[in-house]
Parts: sequence; C-alpha cells; structure tokens
Amino acid sequence: MSTAHVPRQAQSTPAAPPSSAPPPSTPPHASEATRLLCAGTYLDPGYRDRVIEELHLNEQRFAAPSFGLDAARVLAHALRARRQELQWSGAVLGLWLVGFALAGRALTVYLFPGVYLLIGAWLRGRTPEVPQYRLVLAFLFRWWGRIVLAVLLAVTLFTAFGGGPDDTSSSSSPYGSDSDPYASDSPTTGDALRLAGDALGAGVKPWQAWATLVLFALIALCLAGQREQLARVITGELSGERFPDAAADPAERGESRRFQWLKQRIRTEQHVPLIMYHEARPFCGAGAAHEDWVLAVELKPDPLKKQQPIGNRLVLEKIRPLVERLRLPAEYAGPGVRDRLRWLAVDECVFLPAEGLLRRESAPYDRDAFEQHRSHAVEEGAEKRRHFLRIRVSGWEEELVVTVFVRIHTQGRMLVLEVIPHVLLPVREDFKDADRIAHRFRGNSLFGKAAWAVGGVPRSPVRSLVVVCKAAVYGWRLLTGGYANALPDGPALSVRELGAAAAASQFQEMDVSRYLKSIQDRVANGVRAALAEAGYQTGEFIQQINHISNGGVHIGRVEGSTFAVGDHSSASSASSASSSVNGGSAPQKGSDAHGDE
Repeated sequence: MSTAHVPRQAQSTPAAPPSSAPPPSTPPHASEATRLLCAGTYLDPGYRDRVIEELHLNEQRFAAPSFGLDAARVLAHALRARRQELQWSGAVLGLWLVGFALAGRALTVYLFPGVYLLIGAWLRGRTPEVPQYRLVLAFLFRWWGRIVLAVLLAVTLFTAFGGGPDDTSSSSSPYGSDSDPYASDSPTTGDALRLAGDALGAGVKPWQAWATLVLFALIALCLAGQREQLARVITGELSGERFPDAAADPAERGESRRFQWLKQRIRTEQHVPLIMYHEARPFCGAGAAHEDWVLAVELKPDPLKKQQPIGNRLVLEKIRPLVERLRLPAEYAGPGVRDRLRWLAVDECVFLPAEGLLRRESAPYDRDAFEQHRSHAVEEGAEKRRHFLRIRVSGWEEELVVTVFVRIHTQGRMLVLEVIPHVLLPVREDFKDADRIAHRFRGNSLFGKAAWAVGGVPRSPVRSLVVVCKAAVYGWRLLTGGYANALPDGPALSVRELGAAAAASQFQEMDVSRYLKSIQDRVANGVRAALAEAGYQTGEFIQQINHISNGGVHIGRVEGSTFAVGDHSSASSASSASSSVNGGSAPQKGSDAHGDE
C-alpha cells in the first residue's frame, strides 16, 4: 500500500521552480477594455463627443496614460461613429424637408407625438437609478405619444384611400345621409376616422396622404438601416474574434492626415514612462485615488550595527525584487495558473509638467532624455518633477486596473515613504451590453424591427437636427479655435476614466483589496530590509506600518522616532523620546508644526 504512493509523490514534486516570467498578455489595442470602449462610441453620443473633443479637437493636449487600452483606436471609432451618424441624420432631415414641401400639414402633425416621445425619453434618462415619479411620467408620456402616433397613421391611411373630408358634402350629417332613412344614428369607425381627419388633416388630399405615407416609410427605413449598420459594426469588426486584428479595422483607414498624425502622437505618449501632466490633474488616467500612505520616520541608528549610506535608489532596489516575486505562482499550482498577479508590471516613471514647452513634439520621449530625467529625479525631492516606482496589476480582461505609485525620499536623517494607489474601475455596464443589444436587434422579427423604426420617426427630425448642429459647431470650433498652434497642455481627462463604471462588483472589490494588500506588504518589507542593511532600527517602523495598514488613526508612544500619516501631514519630535502624529490638524498650542516652542 505504501509503494502505491511513491509515483504520485514523484509526479507532484516540480523538477524546477516556477518561472517568474509572466505569460503573454493581451496587447492594449486588442484588449477587451479597448473593444468595449470602441463600442461605447456608437452607443453613447455624449461619451463619443467628449472623446473627440479631448483627443481630436484639443490637439495641444498630451494624451493621458492608457492602462490596458489603446486610446487612439477608441478615437478612430469615435470619429467613424460620428461620421456615420451624421450621414444618416442628413438623409433623415432631407426626407423631412421634402415631406414638408410635398405633404405640408399632413406630415407636420407627426411632430406632435414626437414631442411626447422626446419628453418621455428625457424623463427616463440614461442612468439606471431614476426616481419612481419620473418613471411613471416617462411611461405616460411615451404611451400617449404612441397612441397619438397610431391615430395619426390610421387617419392618414383613411385619407389616402379616399376617406378624407369632402368639400362638396361638408354640410351633410357625419352620421349618415339625410336621404337615407335607414342610416344608423350611432357613429361607425369610418365616421370617427373621418371626424379625426376633419380635425387634423383638413384640406389634405389623398395624394398628399400617400406622399406622407411614402416619406414616413422612407424615414423609418433610414432609422432601421442606421440601427442595422450599428449592429453589423458591433457583431463584425468589433466582435471578439475580429477585433484583435487592428490592421483590418476600417476605422484605422481612410481618415485625414490630421487624424493619422494625432493617432501616432497618442500611441507615442500613452504608454511611455515619461508622463506629461497638468498641475491640477497629475494622475489623470490612473483612475480613482484609493487610501494612500504617507509615512515619515526618523532614521535611528542601531547601536549593534555599522551605519551605511542610504539613498532613494538603494531603497527602491530593495523594494522592486520583492514586488516582482508576486508573479510567482504557488509551488504546486502549475505554470498555467491564471492569477492576475502573474501579469504584474513594475517600472519607473517620471512626471514632468507640460508648462514651458512650445510644441507637443518637444516632449523628451527619447530614451536618453528619459534616462537623464530618471537618474536625477530619483534622488531629489523636487516639486514639479517627480519620480515614482509604478506597480500595476490588470485584471478582469484589462478592465480592472490597480496602479500603485511608490516614492521614497531620504533627507535630514528622515525617510519619507509615499504609497499612492489608484484604481480604474471596469467599463460601464451599458457598454458591456453592446453585444447583447446588437444580437437582440439582428435576431428580432421583421415586425419588431418595423415597430421600433416607426416609433422613432416622430423623434427623428429633432434628434437629426441636434446631430447636424453639433457637427457644425464642432467644425466652427476646429476652424476658429486656434488649437493647432496653442501651447502644449496636460491631459484634461482620460477616455478610459470616462468609460468607467460608478462602482465595482463585490468580487472585483475583493480583488482590489488583495492586490493592494499584497503590494503594500512587499513595499513595506522592502523598506524594512533597506533600513536593516543600512544599520538602522526597524522595529517601530514595522509597528507603525501594521497600524496604518489596519486603518489606525492614532499612534501612541513611539520611542525616538517621528511619523506623519495622511494628507497635509506634519510631524513633531521631542527630547523626551516621544513623538506625535498630525493628520493635517493644527499644532498644539505653544509649538509650531516642527515642534519648536
């Protein structure tokens, strides 16, 4: 019995330790986040307009860092979606103008149900959480508009087949002929339609009614064609099978030289470790700020060890290998383990202000210039140029991105540790539903598609006019705004942050917590190891790290050291070997922020 277990033990023991090299990851241009954001430009005109304004209109702005996506490809599809929408809107407006000229009042009356339908859509809004009273009002307005539309269509059909008002017999009773003693005293359905025609379509001839019906059908066909084209784009070039092939993407081709130049600039700027930033938005593109650590500890020599020089680079070199070991899977997990920590990326980045440059192309993106900035910035505590160790984990198909910026500064026998986490939440839920929306429309019955198109006709002139006017305003701003020769500026927003959901799911929040705690623990261990090797005490540093990581806000008696935790922190020390910590509050009476009386 015991020998039966020997082969199993031999097979379960790995011959070599697991490789630290991460498995191949999805390139940014083919990631799921990029695909969903591209689909979002077709689904949400508001999102599309902001993408175009940031990346296309304001060409003087640097592109925000893009984590797990290609912003240039999102811009390409945003421009394509706007161009397609503008073409369909122009066709719809043209048909309405022809209809007004031919049918006159017979087509004009269809604007009234459109008003009700637009009000209903406005009351409903796009957000999932809407007050109940607005939902009720939206329901009433929408259905009243549909009822009015159905009545108008019935009246138009009745008039087209010769059932409209007759001027020669207008004086006769609508309930029957005076010469017919057997005429019914109660109105029939035809009488009701005739009365509605008298009220809504007085003076409308049968040929005008036919012209109205034909133009109405053509407008409905345009709306259905636009919807069908959107569905084909999502199920075609934006499908999961075809999207990774960027070379075959029609949105990447056939654009102007200006777009091609912008596309190259964005792809040069969005993934480099040199970040040109705006002073008010230094971490634009990284997502929402998480709970940060700002820890200042006095370097207290260990009497049992020989002190050695300690610098920022030395501490970072201790942190980096510890963090990179998070890529290693468990000993018996096997090389195919899918833990997202295996895709953990560690690099060094330098933040530079965009102010002072004369041209966007003047940014020092070449390797030699970056190395020079990196070597100087790592050992300085400058205000505008800052160096960070950047640690990034991308999960949930590149949708959930956790980025931790780590900065070390040693001066005046003090060590300052800054750990600044940011979290990019997953893509919006309505963008994720793009595949379902497209397949549901393409799989719908002919009657369902026709009903949707007919219901959209009364609203189409207003919506098409809005699209055309917005395009005209954009063109005017592009021609007269002077953006091409403007001084360079940092990014104002990130297309990835614009497309992020308001909240993460419980599983995603658990993953964020796991990633952050793992990274923060390795960073703290790296700092502790650097302090110990340089001959400084580490016990109180470990104590305070544990306290901060557990969410503590009060630090008790700390022998011989000084700490500051939180935003706008200040620290004080006294000769009595005790220290206090301020989280941004005013100093105690009788002393300033540095502990001087």
